This record gives sequence, C-alpha cells and structure tokens, in this order.
Amino acid sequence: MAEDLKLIYRAPNKELALQMFQQFESKWSSKYPREVQSWANELDVLLTFMDYLSSIRSVIYTTNAIERTIKEIRKRPKPMNSLSSLEAAEKIVYLTIQDFNEKWAGRKLRGFAEAHEALQRMFEERYC
Repeated sequence: MAEDLKLIYRAPNKELALQMFQQFESKWSSKYPREVQSWANELDVLLTFMDYLSSIRSVIYTTNAIERTIKEIRKRPKPMNSLSSLEAAEKIVYLTIQDFNEKWAGRKLRGFAEAHEALQRMFEERYC
C-alpha cells in the first residue's frame, strides 16, 4: 500500500497524482475502505504541495524536521532522571527549540534557492 501511495506523492504533476490516486483507490478500497475514503475526502488538501515547484515538494510534504525535533525533545530530559516541576519541563522544550532555531536559521534547504523567484511571485499573488 505504501508503495502505491508513493506513486501519488512522487507524481510529476497534480493531474498525474490524481490518476495515480484513482488507481490506488480501485486497488485498495475493498481491503481498506475507511483509509481510502479518508484520503479521498481530503485529497485536495493532501495534494496542496503539488501547487509548488517540484524542486521543493519533498521538503514540503516530509515530516523529517518535525520528527527530529520531537526526538530531541524526548531525549533531553532522560539524563536528568526527574524534573522538579512542569516549568522545568517547559524550559527544556523551549531551550531545545531555541537551539534548533539557531541551527536552522542559516541553513538553506535544497531546492529553495532556485524556487525563490516563483515563491516570491506566489506570495505576492496571495497577499499583495
């Protein structure tokens, strides 16, 4: 099932992604009707990343940065054995996120430099 989902979100354009979803739906809806229906109900939202340039799509749809942050937050309090209060736990979370913000502030994501002009145009169309 996961391999068939990859065909959808790795499609070169939205039209092909919709075709791939139709194939996915016909193949898997009898075995996993609720899951497929859930995708069908939210397909337009799930494919929003297809409105952007292909060079940055994988950065948009992936959750790697979020997963990495959560892993770090969970790892930080372990050597401390116990926390004295809720505020102490909140401080650990805050400081961990601040650390990541500083590390990532100067980082350039692959594909965004070449997509900068198109993203600027999309922003101006939407907000100006």
